[in-house]
Amino acid sequence: MLTIDPKELPIPKLHHYLLGSIGPRPIAFASTIDAEGNRNLAPFSFFNVFSANPPILIFSPARSGRTNTTKNTHDNVKAVPEVVINVVTYDMVHQMSLTSSPFEAGVDEFEKAGFTPIASDTIRPFRVKESTVQIECKVLEIKELGPNGGAGNLVICEVQKIHIDERVLDENQMVDQKKIDLVSRMGGNWYCRANDISMFEVDKPITTIGVGVDSLPINIRTSSQLTGNDLGILGNMQTIPTDEEIKAELSVIDTPSLSLAKDLLNKNKPQMAYAVLTQLL
Repeated sequence: MLTIDPKELPIPKLHHYLLGSIGPRPIAFASTIDAEGNRNLAPFSFFNVFSANPPILIFSPARSGRTNTTKNTHDNVKAVPEVVINVVTYDMVHQMSLTSSPFEAGVDEFEKAGFTPIASDTIRPFRVKESTVQIECKVLEIKELGPNGGAGNLVICEVQKIHIDERVLDENQMVDQKKIDLVSRMGGNWYCRANDISMFEVDKPITTIGVGVDSLPINIRTSSQLTGNDLGILGNMQTIPTDEEIKAELSVIDTPSLSLAKDLLNKNKPQMAYAVLTQLL
């Protein structure tokens, strides 16, 4: 295993390791204005949601690692502490990328990239019409993490209003994760698209308590034929099946096999998979 002390690396190489390892990262497509009212639009992948009550988003326009200059977005939110965070979908990813070019201050990236500005309800910066979710925010604080190139500047934002395109909502008026078609950043020039090919569901054990991997029989939890994911699914069972329950599960199975157990785990049928594994391990 490669072990790294960040103090011993040049910043570009450390930047590579950090961004190549931590991802996919959501993109804050930030719309701001300067003190004269000039529009600015830029993407930042140092971004996430940090609180629902109060609703807080944080993104970071870091200082340039090459020139140690600050981003126009950073300068703008210091002058006018308001920002619209627009989400980035696959249909607009190349236009979004164009706005990350090092244009001079005062250049309108809406026009350069062909985006449509629409007025916000509660703040002065404009929303991006082509974005399916537009979040109007007031800037509460800017925490500058250092004076050197590569240093982040945490822009702490409180949500004022959210606009959601109804085309990405499901029948319950909730955001449909397949319809919204979000993209995110990875290392280098790589992006990730959240679609049917890359997405999967994992039940969150919010209201239930699993038995834990440590409660599984030793021959199952130490088996080299089972992955960590396999053990995690089994460990999420709320109880270990009894002998009677194992017998009942096996009564509908012709021939127990490891491939069958794996298939049952993939179908989220841990009790039946457990019954099969008791016959094999």
